[in-house]
Amino acid sequence: MRQATIAADPAPVTVDLDRTAVIVIDMQRDFLEPGGFGEALGNEVAKLQRAVPPIARLLAGARASGLLVIHTREGHRPDLSDAPPLKVERGDPSMRIGACGPMGRILIRGEPGHDIVPALAPAPGEPVIDKPGKGAFYETDLELILRNRRIETLIVCGVTTEVCVHTTVREANDRGFRCLVPGDACASYFDEFHAVGLKMIAAQGGIFGSVTTTEAVTAAL
Repeated sequence: MRQATIAADPAPVTVDLDRTAVIVIDMQRDFLEPGGFGEALGNEVAKLQRAVPPIARLLAGARASGLLVIHTREGHRPDLSDAPPLKVERGDPSMRIGACGPMGRILIRGEPGHDIVPALAPAPGEPVIDKPGKGAFYETDLELILRNRRIETLIVCGVTTEVCVHTTVREANDRGFRCLVPGDACASYFDEFHAVGLKMIAAQGGIFGSVTTTEAVTAAL
């Protein structure tokens, strides 16, 4: 057993590194770059780019320590058969899911905009989970992969803090996984949502998990 203690709120967390995985949520061009789905909804995409350097440092530390790293991408089948109509019908018809944008059809699997930003590209052998919803467990084989690897602890980062990261942490909590969220390796289009989202995770003695920093995680590794 390779143990490490990570400084966190509400309390330090001791983990077995051989049963710990890093989950990088939706660091996709459609969310982070101009012309993608995020900007189509009227958001300032530069705010999400703040998380790229911390995640890059986290990935370097995790890979050097031999941790399992998993990436997720939110997106849909080209025929939109897995996309709920209410999700598709939001916003300007010319900028909805499936519409043609500067990086191909918005949030469609296989299109350039659906891919992960180059700075955080998956390394060979790292699983990539394509998910049709907000949570990484919904209609995916993520739980099967984690159970097969006997994973107990998840270090969850990515975007956005209050939507896909939060949903994944809640899903993981209900399935019995311990979650640590490095706040600087997450980001939101809304600063106040980011701050409150992190507070909600660690509230009441860590109701959904623990909040930490990239520095604390890499120091422990």
